[in-house]
Amino acid sequence: MKQQNRKPFSALYVKNFRLFWLAQVLSLSGTWMHHVAQGWLIYSLTQSPFYLGLGGAALTLPILFFSIFGGFLADRYPKRSILLITQSVSMVPPLLLGLLTETGVVTVWHAIGIAFLIGTINAIDMPVRQSFLIEMVGRGNLLNAIALSSAAFNGARMIGPLIAGVAIAKIGLPACFYINAVSFLPVIMALRAMVLKGIQPIKTSRGLLESLREGGRFIIKNRDILGIITTILIFSLFGMPYSQFLPVFADRVLSIGAQGLGMLMSSAGMGAFTAAMMIALRSDIRNKARYMGVSAILFPLSLIIFSLSRTATVSYVMLFLAGWSIVSFLANANSTIQLRVDDSLRGRVMSVYSMVFLGMAPIGSALIGSVADILGTPVTITVAASVTLIAGLLFVKRLFSGLTP
Repeated sequence: MKQQNRKPFSALYVKNFRLFWLAQVLSLSGTWMHHVAQGWLIYSLTQSPFYLGLGGAALTLPILFFSIFGGFLADRYPKRSILLITQSVSMVPPLLLGLLTETGVVTVWHAIGIAFLIGTINAIDMPVRQSFLIEMVGRGNLLNAIALSSAAFNGARMIGPLIAGVAIAKIGLPACFYINAVSFLPVIMALRAMVLKGIQPIKTSRGLLESLREGGRFIIKNRDILGIITTILIFSLFGMPYSQFLPVFADRVLSIGAQGLGMLMSSAGMGAFTAAMMIALRSDIRNKARYMGVSAILFPLSLIIFSLSRTATVSYVMLFLAGWSIVSFLANANSTIQLRVDDSLRGRVMSVYSMVFLGMAPIGSALIGSVADILGTPVTITVAASVTLIAGLLFVKRLFSGLTP
């Protein structure tokens, strides 16, 4: 068994996961097409970075409020049944937005409202999907399955925007929304085709508030984990929201249009995919402290250079580096936290990790969007990335003064 688990991509030898993973590649490509089209739609309607930030916030803010409820459901009901429901319901919002856009009656508030609905469904779906991995592959292949899932996400992030850029230019915005709606069908088919064995009985967990309090107390007492969580919070607030404002760079700064927007997003996705594949191919990283330190500095530096760039090629390269470095940092941070947490606390501590990582981004998007309306988008991204750089430097200082991932 040990030899099997050391194979690259060992989780793909498990039929259930292989079906699910291939379906996810298709579905996530549709999701990224939708993201590109939504950003272009909002920008076309408003010409405002504030509304771009608001649209991004609407898509991810529900994670801050509803992801705990998703974990609550995952502990009490069969996960496959929940996923069949969430994946089926996920077809409705993009189909509706496609119809509204095609008929010409769409407004910015339609787009933002539908983004919030999609975010709410995702908030419930994500913790269920993540906890379902172990039922598909078992404990021995779990880490490999997580790495491959990240590769699928970032591979789709690379492919989806490229297709979206061409689709918007050739056949129009609604096509991206329709393709996204249809892309959930392979996942539904894969879930129905699975044969699951040896699933543990559903257990009753503690109350939500008490679970969060206990996890929070552990994080506060563990200075190393608190340092990682705090750094991720700053990155999520000031660094990662940059992607919501790429339509502004594509149109006003670089003058490369919808296809150029697809290239910008795809460049970041290609870097993230490269990082995920590097990690999936390696059983471990020998010097995690150095790897995390380099990633923590390279991410904000690449964003600063990108915000100052007025050349498309330089911008593509910087976004590739940004995608590579943030995924490299987060993957190592994730594994470092999990290795330092007792089994009895892992779920609760990781729920705080997820809330900080994903729940803070919409607040950052709204904040950066508001400032960008006043100072301009390039200047605002430069300032925000500089704050992220300070957090990265403080993290590196702490790394080499006691933290040893």
